[in-house]
Amino acid sequence: MEYMEMRWPLIAAKTRDETNDALCAITLSMLRDVRGRPSDPLLRRALRGWAFVVAGPEPGGMPNDVRLALRWVAGASRPLSDLLDPAVLRAVLQSLRLKQDGLPAAAETQRHKHKVLVNALRYAVEQRKLPADPLASINWRAAETVQQVDPRVVANPVQARSLICAASYVGGYRRARGRRLVGVFAGMYYAGLRPAEAVAVALPDCVLPLEGWGRVTLHRSLPQAGKKWTDTGRVHDERGLKNRPVDETRVVPLPPELVGLWRESVETFGTADDGRLFFNERGGIVASGTYDRVWHEARELALPPDLVDSPLAGRPYDLRHSALSTWLNAGVDPTEVAERAGNSVEVLLTRYAKCLYGRQAIANQRIEALLGQYA
Repeated sequence: MEYMEMRWPLIAAKTRDETNDALCAITLSMLRDVRGRPSDPLLRRALRGWAFVVAGPEPGGMPNDVRLALRWVAGASRPLSDLLDPAVLRAVLQSLRLKQDGLPAAAETQRHKHKVLVNALRYAVEQRKLPADPLASINWRAAETVQQVDPRVVANPVQARSLICAASYVGGYRRARGRRLVGVFAGMYYAGLRPAEAVAVALPDCVLPLEGWGRVTLHRSLPQAGKKWTDTGRVHDERGLKNRPVDETRVVPLPPELVGLWRESVETFGTADDGRLFFNERGGIVASGTYDRVWHEARELALPPDLVDSPLAGRPYDLRHSALSTWLNAGVDPTEVAERAGNSVEVLLTRYAKCLYGRQAIANQRIEALLGQYA
């Protein structure tokens, strides 16, 4: 809890959520077998919702079952010094490999929880609550994370256009549930924007000419984190650009097709009070659940049955994967692609240098044609 209080002001809302989840898993793995153990769902609710939330609800608002559960946890928790026992520490590390249902967790989840444990123990040593780092003598490695994008999710330009068009048919015409989001999806595909960047685009930051290419100057993102984790108590956290200094901007060129779609959106729906191009019916920030639902319906409208059941463009974020792969396949210099995407060249070439769907068939035809010349 002291570690979380120290970290809270220094980290983003989503990181607070992830750190909370990791500390809950670590705490649960250090509980002794003491009589009166509450149910696992209640323990998780108490730890996730109260114990590791800084500036959370007032104590008077804590439900009685949560208060009793936390009192039990306080008595059943092992002393921190028990982690100096290699057997205890290895059991904790092993628990971080598993999900709540006992199945192996995703590699990235394992890696993140391990990182939180490492940092928390270093903080304990720094604060002289432990004489030494217990992990120093343990030979344990977090699972390797998969860095590369699955090429099966990458859509080619024809498929991407069909999907974006299909989104406009989702929902009734009056509510325009899908039409409001066409520009969001188009921004992910034609400009390679992250979803949190796309929903934050504001008209004053755009140049949208009647003809030719435009541009947008990105300077903020609006990731969805949850009211419990943000300083403002709102669902979305207002942040700078990912992996950039707070005040840094990124200029992204906009192809004519995207400029036309964004102009059409402004002409049809206007802008939100703060100038955002894309917003819900009440003028609020578009929630991730909203564009996820629209996207899944659009896939069923745009794709044949065999591709609906495939990983192709399974998530809106896959439009960004498709964009970056398209630019690379078009021969754009990786440095320029990385600059537009807001990535390093290393990350770009490691994760996004994938062939477009159907590109292999084109390569096969060229190889076959060349071999035929020598038949």
